Amino acid sequence: MRMVPKMRESMPQTPIFPSMLGSSCSGQVQPEMGEQCGDPVYQDGCLMSGSLEALIERLVPTVDYYPDRTYIFTFLLSARVFIHPHEILAKVGQICIKQKQQLEAGTEADKVRRLAAKIIQLLREWTETFPFDFQDERARKELKEIAQRITQCDEGTIKKSISQMTQNVLLVLSTRGQYQEIREKIRQPVMDKGTILKAKPQSAQKDILSVCGDPLVFAQQLTTIELQYQYLLKTSAIYSSLLQYSVYSTIPQCRSDVTKTYNLEAYDNWFNCLSMLVATEICKVVKKKQRTRVVEFFIDVARECFNIGNFNSMMAIISGMNLSPVARLKKTWSKVKTAKFDVLEHHMDPSSNFCNYRTALQGAAQRSQSANSSREKIVIPVFNLFIKDIFFLHKMHPNRLPNGHINFKKFVEISRQIHDFLTWKQVECPFEKDKKIQSYLLTSPIYTEEALFVASFENEGPDNHMEKDSWKTLRSTLLNRA
Repeated sequence: MRMVPKMRESMPQTPIFPSMLGSSCSGQVQPEMGEQCGDPVYQDGCLMSGSLEALIERLVPTVDYYPDRTYIFTFLLSARVFIHPHEILAKVGQICIKQKQQLEAGTEADKVRRLAAKIIQLLREWTETFPFDFQDERARKELKEIAQRITQCDEGTIKKSISQMTQNVLLVLSTRGQYQEIREKIRQPVMDKGTILKAKPQSAQKDILSVCGDPLVFAQQLTTIELQYQYLLKTSAIYSSLLQYSVYSTIPQCRSDVTKTYNLEAYDNWFNCLSMLVATEICKVVKKKQRTRVVEFFIDVARECFNIGNFNSMMAIISGMNLSPVARLKKTWSKVKTAKFDVLEHHMDPSSNFCNYRTALQGAAQRSQSANSSREKIVIPVFNLFIKDIFFLHKMHPNRLPNGHINFKKFVEISRQIHDFLTWKQVECPFEKDKKIQSYLLTSPIYTEEALFVASFENEGPDNHMEKDSWKTLRSTLLNRA
């Protein structure tokens, strides 16, 4: 009997990069920094902290300055923790208009045009990176007002650029509904708890091997589904809602935006559905020889997922095989060649904060950076681990320092991890969809945990008093419900 703990219950409880945050995130400002309380604080040329007003000023371009993309991304991602996007826009607009008026007073028309072009560039990056910030009518109003004041200096190129920018925002917002069909497709039905006791003979049911007997092909189809989920994240404001999803319960500005995290929750739920599907496919098979083949098939699929770089599906498969109804099947596991499974479990060992997995993930990321083909660029991290890393990074370090500064270094690390994820998810799927396999994966009924135990006990009877009592109670309960 395999006595392996369930992976889903062993997620990390500490941030993965505590050393990178150092003492500056512990709530203390280094004394040698010495800047006044309202000024941004730097260390070794890196921005560590600053007041909200100072950080907003750093966001706004001038005639001779434009913020780098990393700063824009990090600030716009993190600032929503403290202030609504439409309020940031209003403050940006005030600074922009003040600059423009000062230049106009000096009759410097060329500088006014240069400033206007940079402001429009900033707004374009904002609307392209965080388009769902503008689903709020107040944000669209602020955007329109800034644009109107800026375009007074140029009725040509700049005005055309603004028009295109606003059209793109409206297009993104208007297409939200079109993904509902995809969402519905990837919702997994669950078999009623009592159904298993009244189901047709198992021999007449379709199993996974009759749908696909090639582990590589099956792993590729799982990867296609993973990338489809990530595509849905892209269309659902992942840049902002990913942070909201991990911390929304502690942030007042995010509580009203919980609905934006739907696709993130759906992707997280896909992991659980795949785990339960694996357990269902194993437990529903009556004949031990066939059941052993199904177990070995999923081991091979998990190994192919690892080779592809699809760690999320790999972890889900391993978790499914470590669920108690599967793990207790001693007669089945005695016939399985477990050497390959042991290697996979080593890679996903939860000890030392999933150190082995993180090493493998880093290797896949390095391979992706130098790869020429889409197949070699695939990196799909374990999604719920990724979310928990963000969550604990947020929880372990304060948003503000004792002097009132925003702890910007903390948000730099959060945005770096999110940026890595976004980079990985930009890879186009190199595998052609197999409708038959995907239909089975996305629509095949899965057993509940109780039904899994019933099927497991029916296949291999209880071998101790505790299991006998559990089996008797379960059977009685499910028959009464049926």
